Amino acid sequence: MIAVQTKQVTGEIRAIPSKSYAHRALICAALADGPSTVRLARSSVDIDTTAQTLRQLGADIQKDATGFQILPVRHTDDTPLLDCAESGSTLRFLLPVAMALKDRARFTGRGRLPARPLSPLLEEMEKKGCVFSGKKLPLTVTGRLAKGSFLLPGDISSQYISGLLLAAPLLGETEVRLTSGLESAGYVLITTEVMQDFGVKTVRTEHGYTVPGGQHYRARDYAVEGDWSNAAFFLVAGALGGAIRLRGLKADSVQGDRAILDVLRAYGARVDTEDGILVQRDAARPIRVDLRQMPDALPILSVLAASARGESVFYGGARLRLKESDRLYTSAQMIRNLGGDAEETEDGLLVRGTGKLTGGTTSSFGDHRLAMASAIASLLCDEPVRIEEPEAVNKSYPAFFSDFQQLGGHYV
Repeated sequence: MIAVQTKQVTGEIRAIPSKSYAHRALICAALADGPSTVRLARSSVDIDTTAQTLRQLGADIQKDATGFQILPVRHTDDTPLLDCAESGSTLRFLLPVAMALKDRARFTGRGRLPARPLSPLLEEMEKKGCVFSGKKLPLTVTGRLAKGSFLLPGDISSQYISGLLLAAPLLGETEVRLTSGLESAGYVLITTEVMQDFGVKTVRTEHGYTVPGGQHYRARDYAVEGDWSNAAFFLVAGALGGAIRLRGLKADSVQGDRAILDVLRAYGARVDTEDGILVQRDAARPIRVDLRQMPDALPILSVLAASARGESVFYGGARLRLKESDRLYTSAQMIRNLGGDAEETEDGLLVRGTGKLTGGTTSSFGDHRLAMASAIASLLCDEPVRIEEPEAVNKSYPAFFSDFQQLGGHYV
């Protein structure tokens, strides 16, 4: 447990590399036609997990201070054991990729990952030649994945769609047809952008996506862009007081969490994008946020909502119950633990802000985003914020508390 007590943070830091881009770039590089470099100054547990599972598939991956050096997967007849740890992206991306390469593979994981759903990806893979030993981890999968048309809803997990797209060049012409509207569309855009960067074209169609046959990933030197998702914590900190400037973020990024700037403007913060991204406090208004395209922002946006007098409404986030924690429950519980008023709805959250919180003891619930949101919430509190399991930040942002301290944050 740590205790955080901070009234204001201010200053400038560089955004960490995007975990979403790093996962995809490592996979494309491991499937490419020669040696590649994936450049990122900082890694995380989840990124390292994807690198390790690719090693288990037969890639030679070396990590140094600048990123990863990758020699592509060597084709062997072994049965790899792919330990996905707690990374949902690793598991859902590598299931189709591994079975496009192997006749048999084993998958395992820990934390909440074994409880997180794999349907309907599992059933679609079964229709194309794979046999699963069960419905959840640990799993043994046999049978090579075949090309064809895959039918998936767009409102359960975009990772299913991305996994099949990433595997497509290994299969031949592949179609992913969507049976409902696509949520978290930005994550699929990241996938198709990285695939394009590595030489594979994806066609957006009326009903989904097609990857034409006869393509292969081409080796390259690839620099991972900054992460809007994790930058959101410090951008909100700027809106709560002081002035925070983030560098290393692409203003025209396809990352869905770039929409945090629109939310901050609606809240009343001053946002300047001329020289990095600068956010400063100004007004503080209640917000109304559709979570369908930026679900991961809920924990930190619930803190923002608590700082504005009045009721803020979050909706369209039913899928958040299936994350590293049930983020509708844990976000509401965090606000209540710290003296605020928050109520779960079926697919969202109501936060009745008073302009401040009290402080007290809360938990990360083993969820990296709850740990970081709780620390930023200390800016609204008179009493210290005590956070159980703060090490959860290592999943995506191991240096979070170091950066927090650099900006003037205090914790013991």
